[in-house]
Amino acid sequence: MSTASGSNRSRLQAIARRAMLERGLLPEFSAAARAELAALTAAAPVDDAAVRDLRDRLWCSIDNDDSRDLDQLSVAESRDKGVVRVLVAVADVDALVKPGTAIDDHARTNTTTVYTAAEIFPMLPEKLSTDLTSLGEDDDRLAMVVEMDVTSDGEVAASNVYRAAVRNRAKLAYNGVAAWLEGNASAPERLAAVKGLDDQLRMQDRTAQAMRRRRFAHGALTLGSTDAHVVFDGDTLADVRSDEQNRAQALIEDFMIAANGVVARFLRAKGLPTLRRVLPVPTRWPRIVQIATEAGGHLPAEPDAAALEAFLTDRRTADPTGFADLSLSIIKLLGSGAYAVERPGATADGHFGLAVRDYTHSTAPNRRFPDVITQRLLKAALNGGTAPYGLDELDELARHCTEQEDDASRIERQVRKSAAALLMASRVGQRFDGIVTGASSKGTWVRLLRPAAEGKVVRGERGLDVGERVHVELVHTDVDRGFIDFARV
Repeated sequence: MSTASGSNRSRLQAIARRAMLERGLLPEFSAAARAELAALTAAAPVDDAAVRDLRDRLWCSIDNDDSRDLDQLSVAESRDKGVVRVLVAVADVDALVKPGTAIDDHARTNTTTVYTAAEIFPMLPEKLSTDLTSLGEDDDRLAMVVEMDVTSDGEVAASNVYRAAVRNRAKLAYNGVAAWLEGNASAPERLAAVKGLDDQLRMQDRTAQAMRRRRFAHGALTLGSTDAHVVFDGDTLADVRSDEQNRAQALIEDFMIAANGVVARFLRAKGLPTLRRVLPVPTRWPRIVQIATEAGGHLPAEPDAAALEAFLTDRRTADPTGFADLSLSIIKLLGSGAYAVERPGATADGHFGLAVRDYTHSTAPNRRFPDVITQRLLKAALNGGTAPYGLDELDELARHCTEQEDDASRIERQVRKSAAALLMASRVGQRFDGIVTGASSKGTWVRLLRPAAEGKVVRGERGLDVGERVHVELVHTDVDRGFIDFARV
C-alpha cells in the first residue's frame, strides 16, 4: 500500500484507516488474498488466437503525474470523409482476477480504490493494479478495445467492441500534455521520443473537442471542478487547494464518456443486462432556477439540461472568478449519481449531467468494481453466452456499489476535512469569505474560497441556503473528527 511518513501524514493516515473501518471498507487484504497474489507471477499471456494484435499502434496513456494503475490507452486513425477512428483500450483485469477468488471478494467488498491524502487503499493489490493488470509503458497486455468512428462534428457514427493485445508506447501525464497542447510548453520528453505521437495526440485532441461540442449542444453541463487536494511541503501540511480540469483531462473524459456509451449500447444489442451509471432529473430544480435568477439568468420551471448549460456558459464568460462557486452550488443541487440495472427490453434512467441516455462504467477496472462487472458482461456477450450475474444479484451489486462509492467519497472527504482542520487550527478567530454548500435539518455548511476548506455554521445559520455567499469567522476545529466550525458574521 502507498503510505506517507511524517507527523502530519501519520496522523491523517490513522484517521483514514479508522474511517475505512467505520464505513465498512477493508484497509488490508486478507491472508487468502495475499496467498493468491503470491501465486500470480506474470501478466496474462497475449498470444491468444481469439484476440486481435494491435501492438503496432501508437497507443499512449494520459493520467495523473504519479499514477501507476493505468486503466486505459487511446489511439486515433484518420479514415475517409473526415472520419477519425478512435480506439480506447481498457485493461483486461478479469484475465487475472476471477470471480469467487479472495482477491475478487476484496474488490467486491470495497468496490473502489479509496484515494486519501494520507494513504491510498487500492481495490486490487498493487502487484496487479500497478503492474500485472496495468497498461504500463512498453508492456504487452490484454485489453478490451472500444472502437469508435467519429465524424467531424463529433458524432459516433459506428462502433465495435473486441479483445486485443496492446502495448503502451508512452506513459504521459495530464499537466505536461495539456501545457503542450495549449502551446505553453514543449512536448514532454516521452512524447517527443516516439515518432509520430505528436501528430497522433493532436488528432485525438481535435476529435475529443468535436465530441465535447456535440455533447454540450445536447445539454451536457459545463461545471467547474469542486475537487481539492492536500499539499505537503516535505512532511508538513502546507495547503488544501481546489483542482481545475485541463485540456488533456478533458480529452480523456470525452473519450471515456463516449466509450462507456458504446459499451452500454453494445450490451443492450446483445440482449444482456447492463450496470448503468445514472443521474436522475434533479428534484431541487426550483432552487437551481432561483440561483439562476439571482445571478441575472433565467431557467424554465421544468428541468432542462440544455437551458441550464446555456446559463452556465453565460456565467462562465460573465463571471469567471465566481464560476467555481456557482458550479459547486449546482453540483450539490443536482445530487449524486448511482448504479442501476437496465434489464433486457427495459429502459433505465440516463445521466442528466452528461446529457446522455446510455452510460455505464467500463473504463477503470483496476480502480472500480462496476467496471470489472461490465467487463465480464462484455466477455459473455462476445462469446455468445449468458450473463455471469443474475438479475437479482446485479440489483444487489448496484445498490452495494453505490453505497460503497458514497462511503469511499465520505472517507476521502473526511481526510481532506481533517487535513483542512489541521491547517486551520492556528487560525481560530480569523474571518473568511465562503459559499453555502449544504442546508438541511442536519446543518448548514460553508466552503471557503481560500483555502479550499469546508465547515459547519454553528451560529447564525438560520435562513441560509445553498449557493449564498457568506462571511464567517472560524470558532473551532477538531482534527480527529474533521470538524471546522464557523459563526456567521
